[in-house]
Amino acid sequence: MARNYRKEYDNYQGRPEQRKRRSSRNKARRLAIKRKGKAAVAGKDIDHKDGNPMNNGASNLRVQSKSKNRSRNKQ
Repeated sequence: MARNYRKEYDNYQGRPEQRKRRSSRNKARRLAIKRKGKAAVAGKDIDHKDGNPMNNGASNLRVQSKSKNRSRNKQ
């Protein structure tokens, strides 16, 4: 069965609260690039230590490898 991306967007990704979370994660990436440089962030994820994507404080963000960040966030 083919994946219905339109339905996924309508039911989850397009919800106002999810759009705010996504924009906050994008903002965190832009902040990390500004602070550490594009080369330091390339190919890595920006981790929110407390798991809250709305908290973009400097002490809450860190640059991690994709595998480390995504394995930690599966819990």
